Amino acid sequence: MNRRSFIGTAALRITRAALVASSFALTLAAPQFAHADETAICYNCPPEWADWASQIQAIQQKTGIHVPFDNKNSGQSIAQLMAEQKSPVADVVYLGVSSAFQAKDKGVIAPYKPANWNDIPANLKDPQGYWFAIHSGTLGFFVNKDALEGKPVPRSWADLLKPEYKGMIGYLDPSSAFVGYAGAVAVNQALGGSFDNFKPGLDWFAKLKANQPIVPKQTAYARVLSGEIPILLDYDFDAYRAKYKDHANVEFVIPKEGTIEVPYVMSLVKNAPHDANGKKVLDFVLSDEGQKLWANAYLRPVRAKTMTADAASKFLPASEYARAHAVDFGKMAEKQQAFGEQYLQVMH
Repeated sequence: MNRRSFIGTAALRITRAALVASSFALTLAAPQFAHADETAICYNCPPEWADWASQIQAIQQKTGIHVPFDNKNSGQSIAQLMAEQKSPVADVVYLGVSSAFQAKDKGVIAPYKPANWNDIPANLKDPQGYWFAIHSGTLGFFVNKDALEGKPVPRSWADLLKPEYKGMIGYLDPSSAFVGYAGAVAVNQALGGSFDNFKPGLDWFAKLKANQPIVPKQTAYARVLSGEIPILLDYDFDAYRAKYKDHANVEFVIPKEGTIEVPYVMSLVKNAPHDANGKKVLDFVLSDEGQKLWANAYLRPVRAKTMTADAASKFLPASEYARAHAVDFGKMAEKQQAFGEQYLQVMH
């Protein structure tokens, strides 16, 4: 064989080898390409809130659908959905209940009745399926006892106005975050106000201003554990998580004047780019497994029968929860924007 033939044969062998290697590489990569579209984008699914981290992990394990974490709050999520209305990015959204009424009014969510729809109480779902509750929480005080510097654990809304708690109280911004608005509704109702009269709540915030409250816009769980915010207006599930999972010296307090119980809901986004995957996510969060995960994260699952005795034992006694009441969620939604404007006038 002459030199030119040898080189040509060698080159052919190399080319064939390269093609085989390339083909093998593509074969290995094929499953990854196949799963590239197995995604569902959820707005307002933060890993540090309501143990979305565990729920999202279970969704991927059971359905193969990847749901990226997202740290928006309810107000930010609706604003983003409105901005993207002509070309939606999200598939599903998680919202405080009053925000769901707004989302429906703005035309950014679509009707879908997931598996186990019939187990959801009528007052905790939109009749057409635009939104439905997946779990609920009770608003109260999430207290890091180690950060109180020897001061007593506050037991009432009135206690939080005492000068001894100056610089120690936090709450999420009521003009943006739903949990902030829920706290405002809770204190207003507890002090004799109504959705037609926010004066008691606004007066309370005006007095609280002297105590220099800390007002973050995003989930503040880690800031309570670190002691930066010793007292946070928050839900029972965050306090129980800190106590039982993170073994922190914390306490959850249902204020003696009363409070409210609030559902959190999910919706399918209108014209969702991964519509089928979004529906599978919504089915999962209402499945027995999904609901038990919420209960194990110290939330009250909307399908009450999925709450185990062990999970229920972590909550305060029923006698304490007797001070927590449901409200008219439609009216709560209707008044949210007006309250936010009044709050900003009082606090700025």
